[in-house]
Amino acid sequence: MPPRALIAGLGNPGPKYQGNRHNFGFHVADALLAAGSARGLSMGKEGDLSALRLPGVEGEVLVLKPMTFMNLSGRAVAHALRYYRLAPADLLVLHDELDLPLGRLRMKFGGGLAGHNGLKSIAQETGTQDFARLRLGIGRPPGRMDVAAFVLQDFRGEERPAEEKVVAAAVAAVRLYLAQGLETAQREAGAFNAELPKAE
Repeated sequence: MPPRALIAGLGNPGPKYQGNRHNFGFHVADALLAAGSARGLSMGKEGDLSALRLPGVEGEVLVLKPMTFMNLSGRAVAHALRYYRLAPADLLVLHDELDLPLGRLRMKFGGGLAGHNGLKSIAQETGTQDFARLRLGIGRPPGRMDVAAFVLQDFRGEERPAEEKVVAAAVAAVRLYLAQGLETAQREAGAFNAELPKAE
């Protein structure tokens, strides 16, 4: 039976970037693989690809971590879609989101790319913006800090408990998306809140 969906977690490869905010998508992809039974699939150097079976979800899904760096993520995504004869509508992208505070997540289908280089690359390589996304809030940089520097920083110690809660909630949202569809998963993801209390 062919896989029924491709879930792509976005990040940058290598230990240097592992704990970065920009690697939030990788963190969720890893947790998703740990939540079921996964087997590695061959894809060359472009990506880390697995076939995954999750409890309560029918059939196999593909989980991909592009290994090309964020701004070329679309190459691996488009390659996997073509090879496994999936449409962009069968794709769910897990990515960090500046427009949501840490502790919040949102699921949506289509829409803008919010300046995210990974999403831009996927839209460019697939020729469409019509794919589902799970947006993992990281908030905006403090003061006048450069956005690029902010996303390539590791989560701070006090942020890690919120990040871990989001990862668990994101895995639950993906399972719900696969089992019951976008609308149910959207509602659950939108209601989740592990925001840190605001500094006085």
